[in-house]
Amino acid sequence: MIDRLTEGRFQPEQTLLGPGDDAAVVAAPDGRVVATVDTLVEGVHFRLDWSAPEQVGQKAVAANLSDVAAMGAVPTALLLSLACPGTTSTEVLDGLASGVWDAAADAGIGVVGGDTVSSDTIVVSITALGSLEGREAVTRSGARAGDVVAVCGKLGWSAAGMAVLRRGFRSPVAMVAAHRTPRPPWRAGPVAARAGATSMIDTSDGLLADLGHVARASRVHIDLSSRLVPVADKLRDVASALGGDPLTWALTGGEDHALAATFPSEDAVPSDWVVCGEVRSGAGVTVDADRWGGAGDPGWRHWR
Repeated sequence: MIDRLTEGRFQPEQTLLGPGDDAAVVAAPDGRVVATVDTLVEGVHFRLDWSAPEQVGQKAVAANLSDVAAMGAVPTALLLSLACPGTTSTEVLDGLASGVWDAAADAGIGVVGGDTVSSDTIVVSITALGSLEGREAVTRSGARAGDVVAVCGKLGWSAAGMAVLRRGFRSPVAMVAAHRTPRPPWRAGPVAARAGATSMIDTSDGLLADLGHVARASRVHIDLSSRLVPVADKLRDVASALGGDPLTWALTGGEDHALAATFPSEDAVPSDWVVCGEVRSGAGVTVDADRWGGAGDPGWRHWR
């Protein structure tokens, strides 16, 4: 199966030794390696009656590319760990692998190794490596009072897509696609780092929840303006049709893998980012200077 999933696949020049040995060898000219791992479990993060196997593979890569980008780094390699029942069809396995490889190729990186194991359900775990290209990492702890908060990428689209699927529909296609195969703006991470971003995070658990991590790590208070949070017209249309709240989706919907960052001033914010709040002294995250009351406990948390 390993030969089937790896034979003839693209490897970039930074892959010095790819699949087939006990471990891979990847060039690290910077002398430092950014490393992250994300795991997708069938029934928790994806359903094969909602998504094709290729889409699951692409989604697994997207979650990792956004984490690398949130450090201000560029991706250099992926490792794939795949667990599945012995009854899993080769069609599903080929699809998962193709989705991973295609997403990796789009990012100009290779899948350099991994692992396969038997389990009761399908589990796709991706480890991503990245390079800081000589820059310092942009962490969650660098936000300071006086900074502005900005976002890049779609907000609330994945939550809207899930709401559509739960109703048994398959359109609007754009919303469903955003849930099945999110497209994180991972190239914007290094751009933000070069522009002087003081902190950054990806919105895997929802904008409010993830900015809460920044506020906690930086020991600051973040206040968002509801009128500045980007809510797309398509999101409003879906919310109107389904009886949902587009702002709630934008603030608390996870798995968009957009980027949120703080910058020392509006002049430092890159052109494709949207300013939507500010950093103050204090603690926690608010919307319009008040606690967000539109969703109870905002954001996704496991084991609750």
